[in-house]
Amino acid sequence: MNSTLSVAELERVLQMARAARLERSAPTPSPIARAGRTGRLPLSFAQQRLWFLEQLGGLGGTYHVPVRLRLRGPLDRAALGRALDRIVARHEALRTTFAEVDGVPEQRIAPADAGFPLLEHDLAGAGDAELDRVMAEEADAPFDLERGPLFRGRLVRLAADHHLLLLTLHHVVSDGWSCGVLTRELEALYDAFRRGQPDPLPALEVQYADFAVWQRRRVEGDVLREQADYWMRTLAGAPELLELPTDRPRPAQMDHAGALLELELDAELTAGLKALSRRHGTTLFMTLLAGWAVVLGRLSGQADVVVGSPMAGRGRQEVEGLIGFFVNTLALRVDLGGAPTVAQLLARVRELTLAAQQHQDIPFEQVVERVAPARSRSHTPLFQVLFAWQSTPREGGRPLSGLRMESVGAGPSEVQAKFDLSLSLREADDRIVGGVSYAVALWEGATVARWAGYLRRVLEEMAADDGRPVERLALLPADERARVLREWNRTDAEIPSASTVHALFERQAARAPGAAAVVSGGETLTYAELDRRANRLANRLRSLGVGPESRVGVCMSRTPE
Repeated sequence: MNSTLSVAELERVLQMARAARLERSAPTPSPIARAGRTGRLPLSFAQQRLWFLEQLGGLGGTYHVPVRLRLRGPLDRAALGRALDRIVARHEALRTTFAEVDGVPEQRIAPADAGFPLLEHDLAGAGDAELDRVMAEEADAPFDLERGPLFRGRLVRLAADHHLLLLTLHHVVSDGWSCGVLTRELEALYDAFRRGQPDPLPALEVQYADFAVWQRRRVEGDVLREQADYWMRTLAGAPELLELPTDRPRPAQMDHAGALLELELDAELTAGLKALSRRHGTTLFMTLLAGWAVVLGRLSGQADVVVGSPMAGRGRQEVEGLIGFFVNTLALRVDLGGAPTVAQLLARVRELTLAAQQHQDIPFEQVVERVAPARSRSHTPLFQVLFAWQSTPREGGRPLSGLRMESVGAGPSEVQAKFDLSLSLREADDRIVGGVSYAVALWEGATVARWAGYLRRVLEEMAADDGRPVERLALLPADERARVLREWNRTDAEIPSASTVHALFERQAARAPGAAAVVSGGETLTYAELDRRANRLANRLRSLGVGPESRVGVCMSRTPE
């Protein structure tokens, strides 16, 4: 067997070894220790940002984290209540509220026996409208960060063997990973209590407040200062706004109302993307990010695209089993300039992703503070588009003493758009599935569906030919391209043989002098005004000696002038 490596393969091996060496040589952070509970407990940086946003008001349910579980089978109500009470006792974050003292927020932790307030509704025999009302009421009810609780729920009885458990957490005490922890612990505790057994879960080493204290101390260290310098260099001069075409003008303040478009890449394309990733030493995340950046760059006309990407933020073993707000966000700046090939773009994305991951310890809030982009309530700072790759397996419903818990997706009214566009994908068997959530204040669903088609098309072409220049990747399928280039441009019209173009224009100006002829931004020219301007220009050219059949070159921007 030939074991000779090509130059490109050798380079990939060396890059991976170099990245591993950098990771091993990085200073090992101090362990997270238990902090005292007698003094003031600070918020984590992520918590502080959400607390500040809540003080501004107007967020509604934007930062509500729903967990919806369908319960099939005979329900032991007492075991369920005990399980929820125990989860609240295990996780201090679920008993935490936030008080402002001398203008500074701090954590307040309720006693472990605080319990869980579970409201109950019996809707057996009621219509869907009543269930929708209860679900909307639960999703939209505001939280009080100072008074709490910040974890609540409702048990809806639909039949003797059919219930819905609606749990809602505020993002300031939870994240997506936390929902998985919550579901797993609920299953384990319910099953144990239903069987008359004790709590089977191991004790937690630390709590979220301990992490917050540890994080605050770390940010003052040399490692975090070096990471801050990296992000300031990387994001210097980045565009403040990704200028995607919108169906409606961007409002002065976004309302975060969103909608979700489901997306699926078939088994053949998924296999092609995996093969492409193997050839170039990239992960599926990197390959999909490259394709997403190509679509965003083409739609916006920008070669400099910044895409946000959430990271679990749980690099420490002590916090893997905690419920709390750990997720961190990286601002990944993709350079599409210089007409790279697909292979070259993948190399760029791999390099920037590895570098970003090596500098992911600094909280995103600190990056924003140091980069200091222009702030606007009409869009988020640093980036407006997100790409999330869900690498953790989804929790499946498993039988629990005759009961089955199954996750239920959020309803249309519960979709929130924290960003203009958010692409979320994951592997499911032999396919890549997920969806795009979008701000309904900016786009119609048909527009986002068309863009999702562009992404699928770009990924197909990337997998088929990694030597093709990125700028030549086709967004449109053949039928749509033909419609845009040919059908929509069939503007043939009969012109009287005895007329010239300018004579026809003058007739139109005489027929409808007040009609709009040119619209550009906020400026509109009527046919009469355009005719007057054209005559002034013609007279000026005449005075310069321009006559019939003379050629006049024009080099101007596409404006009314």
